[in-house]
Amino acid sequence: MKLPRTVAVLGTLALAATTFAGPAAADDRPDRPGRGPERDTPAAGATSFAELARTAQEDRGGPGGHDPAGGAIEMPRAYPHQPELTVFPPNDDDATDLNGTISHADIAPRLTELMAAGDRVSTQVVGQSTAGRDLYLVTLTAPESRRETAQQTRWREQIRTAPDRAARDRQLQRGYKTPLWISANIHGNEWEGTDAAMQVIEDLATSDDPATAELLERHRVYFSLTLNPDGRTIGQRATTLNLDANRDMITGATPESRSFVATAQALQPLYAADFHGYTDVLQVEPCGPPHGENYEYDLFIPHGYAISRQVEDDVVAAEIPGNTYYDPATDEAVDENTGFIKIPYRDTPSGWDDYPPVFTAQYAAYHGAVTSTVELPHGRTGPTTTPEDAVINTAVAKQTMTSMIDYVAEHHDAMLADQIESFRRGVAGGPKDALTAEDVAAVPGPDEWKQHWDVADDQDPVDLPRAYVIPVGDGQRSAADAEALVDQLLFHGVEVGTLARTTRVDGTTYPRGSFVVDLHQPLRGLANVLLDLGTDISQKVPSMYDISAWSLSSLWGATVDSVGSTTDRPVGPVRPLRGEPSDGGVPRGAPFVAFDVAGVEDHRALNALLDADAPVWLLDGGRAVVGPEGLRAARHVAKEHDVPFERASWREVAGLDDATELEDLTVAYAGTQDDLLSLTELGFDDLVRVTADGIEAGAPTGSTGLEDADVLWVGSRLDLPAGSAGRAAVQEWVSDGGSVVGRTGAAFAVAETYGLVSGEAVTGNRSGNGIVDVETPAGSVLAAHEQDHAFVYPATWFTDLGEGTTTEQAYAADPFLAGHWAPSGSGADGPDAAAGQAAVVSGEAGSGARAVVFGTSPFFRTHPKGGMSQAAQALFWAASGN
Repeated sequence: MKLPRTVAVLGTLALAATTFAGPAAADDRPDRPGRGPERDTPAAGATSFAELARTAQEDRGGPGGHDPAGGAIEMPRAYPHQPELTVFPPNDDDATDLNGTISHADIAPRLTELMAAGDRVSTQVVGQSTAGRDLYLVTLTAPESRRETAQQTRWREQIRTAPDRAARDRQLQRGYKTPLWISANIHGNEWEGTDAAMQVIEDLATSDDPATAELLERHRVYFSLTLNPDGRTIGQRATTLNLDANRDMITGATPESRSFVATAQALQPLYAADFHGYTDVLQVEPCGPPHGENYEYDLFIPHGYAISRQVEDDVVAAEIPGNTYYDPATDEAVDENTGFIKIPYRDTPSGWDDYPPVFTAQYAAYHGAVTSTVELPHGRTGPTTTPEDAVINTAVAKQTMTSMIDYVAEHHDAMLADQIESFRRGVAGGPKDALTAEDVAAVPGPDEWKQHWDVADDQDPVDLPRAYVIPVGDGQRSAADAEALVDQLLFHGVEVGTLARTTRVDGTTYPRGSFVVDLHQPLRGLANVLLDLGTDISQKVPSMYDISAWSLSSLWGATVDSVGSTTDRPVGPVRPLRGEPSDGGVPRGAPFVAFDVAGVEDHRALNALLDADAPVWLLDGGRAVVGPEGLRAARHVAKEHDVPFERASWREVAGLDDATELEDLTVAYAGTQDDLLSLTELGFDDLVRVTADGIEAGAPTGSTGLEDADVLWVGSRLDLPAGSAGRAAVQEWVSDGGSVVGRTGAAFAVAETYGLVSGEAVTGNRSGNGIVDVETPAGSVLAAHEQDHAFVYPATWFTDLGEGTTTEQAYAADPFLAGHWAPSGSGADGPDAAAGQAAVVSGEAGSGARAVVFGTSPFFRTHPKGGMSQAAQALFWAASGN
């Protein structure tokens, strides 16, 4: 088994060519509340999604010892650490040429010069970007011997794993070099944080000021210079894979986000700040409401708010030429120095992005850090910021970084005590309550934040379970998804154990070997935020900046039970999970073998068997049987995908005459990067991208892209005018048995146009997103290994179904469980309107052509793994009709 499963599919996408065409046009501002899910397209001239996905491979680490699969970074054993850096050739069409910011190709030479000039600068490579560019971590600190660095490592581990002892350790408190981490440029077309960081590094490396020497004796100051060098180079927000890495910290679909997660674990920063743009005026978090239930806000807000206030004072006093300021009276940016920057906690009562830990700063907070997201003021004019605005933004960012470093240096003792306390609370496992007025009044440290805290609205209470149990055996919906979920938890640094013996908990018997995530652990906040269902926060604020629910236990296809209360006794005898769980194999001497096709890795294994021309039959119960000619392939697949094959029963073998023998599918798809990457992760490797324009152009010559396709996946609009050659070509393909599967009203429109379904597709509030309760009727296409939850962003449902259109899954009577989905206007687009309506429908024509349409969002950012496996079920069912 590999860590995590997503990495097994996508890995680090090393491209043969990393020269791209000019920068793509991009929005001038970050996403705003209510804009709905992103719908990205490839940058102009960039390598296609299909080529990116098909070149996916495992990357077991580059210079610096980063292993994206295991989530570990090997840190230096002494400082300075000054290896030879790879120098990348200049890019012919580098977006940084347009605004005068530093190119990625220039970073290694400048760092090499700084390392050669002294002993304060250390550099390591902590991964590669999608296109193979190095991701740098730069450390500024006074030299350390191997013995001194080893002691720092022991202290860092002690703070996390033995916080009670750390709180009493006077040597630790005197000698621990508290880590401060500044990162930038995870959005590629937000450039200037990188330039400011380089300037701060140069200042710290060359200063003769005794205060700088003292700073570096007492601290390590870390810089992640560019978290998305590909986007920086070609001038686009997303990575070259065309995913927003700053939405990917939980899922880990991009090598850029996996590197960030691994770095957060390795550094365990006291404070972390990530630099972005552009919001017309400098904006420094902490965030506004709604506040996540799993943060330790009395330890997070006081110094977080005080840091933002110090930045405000220092930036205002600096009067940087060309900078803008915040006018509280109008909530606008102005040229006049008003004395204010924008601080969301104080200035944005409708909320800002501190809820989902898919973002850098919100994620790092769960590793014990006080964190900030910084938005720089001056936005893009055309494809980039102007050189003049870049100078202003860089100056603002540099002052902001300097202020943050100064604050941490002055208050590191109190901040370290708070970090130790955050880990102590996790290890102790006490109850976690929302802050009352009395609690707020008693919080030590800076006080100014308290006047802005709304006890009623700012934080909901959370009832922590004692543990989450992921059962093995008959009580587990998908063994493959369960192991993938455990892998993901381990990747994030969450402690997982296994039951040493069969144990009964809350009336349920869990077999020996079942996985246990005990919430008495240092990262209990991270563990719970990953596994908890979440909360319906629709009434807290009018809209949300991004997703509002993300539960691995509800959306990743595995059965996960929340058991007990945090004050209960431990859940049975639990052994720490020391290695990667693995149970793949093929029984000897069996002429026919079988396995359950329930999870994502099962479908990958199934597709691998078909790709090897193994004879495979799929039974109605969702179980695949492999014939004697496929045993060699089965042995390879069992090892590669860690799938446990069993001897097929005589009943299963006797029933093969009535079962469907599967074929290796060619899937045409019309959709986004979500569609391509999800199909690829499921193991579908014969993929053909089609568009309406391409079909229309190719219809006269019979080269529409559908000729060899068994099924068409529709994830975006595919409109062909009535009477057009393209529509006639698609109709002919459907009449010959071609099937349609897809998502949203776009897929329903295609299936209805070609006579496969009928009815009306209704789309809910387009900013509404979250986890919904669904019901699957007996006999449904999705009945095998059925699931109770789905993700929507937004929800679509189907009404007035015509004859032959069947409900395969429905929204429950009270469907919305967690997230933000508020109705607008008459309420016709809210959860109540979806209640009881069809969420997934199917249809079939006399030709054998079939359709399945999802109103849920099974491929959203490749996150809902359970939904992805349902889509694979639908594809195989639809293709088997012809």
